[in-house]
Amino acid sequence: MKYSSERILTTHAGALPQPADLKDLHNAQVAGKALDANAFAKRVSTAVSDIVKKQIACGLDIINDGEQGKSNFSRYARDRLSGFIEREVKASDHASTIFARDLTEFSDYFEARTYHRGDNVKRVFCNAPLKYVGHESLKAELADFKAALQGQKYEEAFLPAIAPGTIEHWMKNDYYASDEQYLTAIADAMHEEYKAIVDAGFLLQIDDPDLPDGWQFMSKMTVPEYRKYAELRVDALNHGLRDIPPDRVRFHTCWGSYHGPHKYDIPLRDIIDLILKVKANTVSIEAANPRHEHEWRVWEEVKLPAGKVLVLGVVGHATDIVEHPQAIADRLVRYAKIVGRENVMAGTDCGLGPRVGSAQICWAKFEAMAEGARLATKELWGRR
Repeated sequence: MKYSSERILTTHAGALPQPADLKDLHNAQVAGKALDANAFAKRVSTAVSDIVKKQIACGLDIINDGEQGKSNFSRYARDRLSGFIEREVKASDHASTIFARDLTEFSDYFEARTYHRGDNVKRVFCNAPLKYVGHESLKAELADFKAALQGQKYEEAFLPAIAPGTIEHWMKNDYYASDEQYLTAIADAMHEEYKAIVDAGFLLQIDDPDLPDGWQFMSKMTVPEYRKYAELRVDALNHGLRDIPPDRVRFHTCWGSYHGPHKYDIPLRDIIDLILKVKANTVSIEAANPRHEHEWRVWEEVKLPAGKVLVLGVVGHATDIVEHPQAIADRLVRYAKIVGRENVMAGTDCGLGPRVGSAQICWAKFEAMAEGARLATKELWGRR
């Protein structure tokens, strides 16, 4: 892993815009429609090559494949695991939402903006031993990214994979005797993907919005109860990361990334020790979200452990406003003065691709972030 030893490095949180025709192919695949497998694979490969070049052109140092081969940052795991079924349940038995606590106060807001599920909905249930079966898909993902990086100039490359706790969000346990056994089984299955990414020479990014947004899901829990709940899921993740060097792991977490009030998000201070417990030397967190921007103050009380780096979300996914480079620089400098300039990187609150209004907005935010990092470098090192 790299540090911002000579300048503030730039990166992002994962998912990037997909071309319209590729989105259509993913949607068709999710819907179960027959596709020309070779044509689909070729289109993904071309999209990965294009997105690598675009990231570099926008001024990013640490890049990924934009998750062009995935229909969704989390749903892709359904195609790489076995041991579950999907069946209809009554609406009252549907999984909770990532805005359950906010829903209590802002019911009118959500009623006007959410889809009515109807009397019956489908839900995924684990009903057999979980196994990893995504070897061919993962092999293609690794090959496409390696090919796209050939001849390109960049600092490091990463690939995202989903955390056990976030998989648990959409797959209910109907097989294992306890939550601990179930989470361990998910971690064991996903370990194959985690290790393969690192063995291929890439940084592994663990995507785990579950750690903060589970608080909204578990809307009746107290903070002590939730911390116990969350720690079990951190332990499961660490089990999945066994024998993977922490300096090859990035941990990205966020508060669910839904567009809404976020009034009842759990404060960073209540879970920061759990975040730092993850066996990852790089921690990617939100720093631009209006609900959490003030939490730079947490680092005045909590010491960043030696060797760890903060990737700060200095541009946001919750707004289509393109941040001013000076505002981005100010955020970076604020953190750097607390945790050390070498331990800070510029990043995004979450994956911009599915959440901002257009690809043009995403690229403009990246360009602003790169300029903001240059301004911060000038201030922190006394040069540009």
